[in-house]
Amino acid sequence: MTTPVLFIHGLWLHASSWDPWIQLFRDAGYDPHAPGWPGDGATVEASRQHPDAIGDHGIDDVVEHFAGVIERLPSPPILIGHSFGGMIAQKLLGQDRALAAIAIDAAQIKGVLPVPLSALRATLPVFRNPANLHRAVSLTAEQFRFAFANTVSEQESDELHERWTIPAPGKPLFEAATANFDPHSPAKVATDNQTRGPLLLIASGKDHTVPESVTRATLKQYRHSEAVTDLVTFPDRAHSLTIDSGWREVADTCLTWLKQQSL
Repeated sequence: MTTPVLFIHGLWLHASSWDPWIQLFRDAGYDPHAPGWPGDGATVEASRQHPDAIGDHGIDDVVEHFAGVIERLPSPPILIGHSFGGMIAQKLLGQDRALAAIAIDAAQIKGVLPVPLSALRATLPVFRNPANLHRAVSLTAEQFRFAFANTVSEQESDELHERWTIPAPGKPLFEAATANFDPHSPAKVATDNQTRGPLLLIASGKDHTVPESVTRATLKQYRHSEAVTDLVTFPDRAHSLTIDSGWREVADTCLTWLKQQSL
């Protein structure tokens, strides 16, 4: 039976941004899927036209949504998530719903303390208005360039913004921001699970939204588990590493790691 791979996008990107990965992983012998978050439209344009459907979905909503997707698969999948999708992948792996997970520039989980200034600036479009807790928020081309595409040309950044970006719910960011003050935070991950599948954390050295320090602090949260937890860093990459012109290097790294895990 072909192993399913479930791709989970993060805030501000549409599920179709995984299309190049889907083809690569299919060619590599996997059964890849990239469903959207609750409320996402079938296309980028449809998502932009109906932001109210996207707003007010929190972390638990997204986890339950993808848990339902997993239940309909013929066998447990490998999870590959970017940004908040990386957090969702970690939560599902901690719940023993997956064979393995790869979390790329993953949003910070409960217990991770550093909140670098660049991350605050990148998420300011959401936090500047408390009402955004229940709304979907879009990024301008300039905001996208700072938060995602600061290591590529302005032209490429603008093209990525136009091609892939959609409104994103503000609620997950508010939940992550208060995680360390909430004993029942939805951003909590079962990092001490000893029997879960292997996990690869990928960090980007020039990421403004999820700086490398956040990913390294996330790695430390797994110190009480003997399950495989690896870290790979791309020193010169930013938050757009899954969608920009260098995506193939990241995808090939993921495939190599999966082969090393005999998956």
